Amino acid sequence: MAASPVPPPRGDEALAGTPVLVLGGSGYLGRHICSAFGAAGAQVVPVSRGARGGVDGDGCRSVRLDLTAAGPDELARLCAGTGARVLVNASGAVWGGGERQMAEANTELVGRLAGAVARLPGRPRLIHLGSAYEYGPARPGTAIAEDWPPAPTTVYGRTKLSGSQAVLRAAAELGVAGTVLRVSVACGPGAPVSSLAGAVAAHLAAGRDELRLAPLRDHRDLVDVRDVADAVVAAAVAPVAAVTGAVVNIGSGQAVPVRRLVDLMIALSGRPVRVIEDPALRRTRSDAAWQRLDIGRARRLLGWAPRRTLRESLRDLLAAVGAPQPAAVRAATAIGPRNSHGKDSR
Repeated sequence: MAASPVPPPRGDEALAGTPVLVLGGSGYLGRHICSAFGAAGAQVVPVSRGARGGVDGDGCRSVRLDLTAAGPDELARLCAGTGARVLVNASGAVWGGGERQMAEANTELVGRLAGAVARLPGRPRLIHLGSAYEYGPARPGTAIAEDWPPAPTTVYGRTKLSGSQAVLRAAAELGVAGTVLRVSVACGPGAPVSSLAGAVAAHLAAGRDELRLAPLRDHRDLVDVRDVADAVVAAAVAPVAAVTGAVVNIGSGQAVPVRRLVDLMIALSGRPVRVIEDPALRRTRSDAAWQRLDIGRARRLLGWAPRRTLRESLRDLLAAVGAPQPAAVRAATAIGPRNSHGKDSR
């Protein structure tokens, strides 16, 4: 992941005191998005099935709701009742879900949500987190821009694409201030064990000496989850006319071999772990052997670019799960090692 001279988004003044509703607020992306909006001074209300609900001891409100079971009226009341000026949809079902579950969470819910927002007298901005897997396969070496004709071949990619299209239709036909952020593979602290980075981190934290994985042949665009959260904040304060109806790629702009990801995590742990690539193990259900996003539009429309290196993301992920890291590795990572071109090494 590339460092960038683009400064972090500043939403402090624009968002101070602004009610922000985050659907899927207890999930991996949702938690970091809530933190980023909170740091910008917004009044954040996370919504999820696992939320505690009510107001906690710090005066923070959350809403407990099974979003996939919520109808348009309930979603409209939720938005109106919180006075939300920004609505972020970070909910959805990932690879582990069944086909029906993915259709309900990734497509049908989004359609109901967009329709509910259209009915509100004071419509909040709607920022929907889509996925780079909506694009489908790409040739090695390709940088995928937003005008790439989407042709996903997996259920996950198709259902995510249908959800994103519902937001774009609502923007075009119903006057909803909707924006789709197509996010690549997020990594960093809190990565779920269902992801490659999360699984490797859990293995290293457990102290096992052998790591058996499916063949590591793919390349992925990896972006720090906190940079994703910053992008959502940037979309919330960008000029509404510029981002309404827009699809914006959020990634690192680089394709990283997943074997390199695994090797770097092992190196950061300082442990002599043996990696076995086992063809008998089930590979990822992704249809993309190569993934690299063109993030130029994010720079232009949002003033956003990723700030954290892959090394930082993985270091913080390992720290979050309690995996040991040698003092020398921690110090070198904090300093930010340089390569022969004077740039941060990845």
